[in-house]
Amino acid sequence: MSFDLYTSATPNGYKVSIMLEELKLKYKVHKIDLGKQTQKEEWFLKLNPNGRIPVLKDNENNKVIFESGAILYYLAIKYNKFFFEEKRTEIMQWLMFQMSAIGPMQGQANVFFRYMDEKIPVAISRYQNECRRLYEVLDKQLQDNKWICGEYSIADIATWPWIKIYFWAGIDISNLDNLSRWMDQMERRKACKAGILVPKRESSKKVVKNVKNILQT
Repeated sequence: MSFDLYTSATPNGYKVSIMLEELKLKYKVHKIDLGKQTQKEEWFLKLNPNGRIPVLKDNENNKVIFESGAILYYLAIKYNKFFFEEKRTEIMQWLMFQMSAIGPMQGQANVFFRYMDEKIPVAISRYQNECRRLYEVLDKQLQDNKWICGEYSIADIATWPWIKIYFWAGIDISNLDNLSRWMDQMERRKACKAGILVPKRESSKKVVKNVKNILQT
């Protein structure tokens, strides 16, 4: 295999599997058990000292890349796909928008709304409202654009795995027609359909249990 992908069934993991599917590349999947803290084991920390998935190993160049956005950028540049020089700044700013805003805010919304045994209303509403605001920013951007940056790019690939699970964080997407249209477009792409099945997802009950185990460590 040309690539080794160390991943789990999470939005950040799906970004890379979708990209690999879009590029029609051969890759070997190494499923990382987050509930068992596999990502904190010494062998994994040698791949990513931050102890997070995903990690991609390019066996052709013997190069290891971590951070999902960096992996998307690496593959886009290497294969000259889904990244356009004339839109370099625009694509990078929307990629950073996902990584610095949507991902962290929705991640917190997930935790407080779905996983914490003690429900803290002010925390839940704070993160859900911020996610809704960020969704509205995206909706406005998509008003005159078929894709986030006009053409399909790594900005779309990075953003969709988070937006598609809005319901898991209890986020309201009513009246966001442009965002909904874009979500439908993404859902129909073969690579998106295949990428979100890598690796096979565990049951919802086991996912909740694993997250709670992580929060307690």
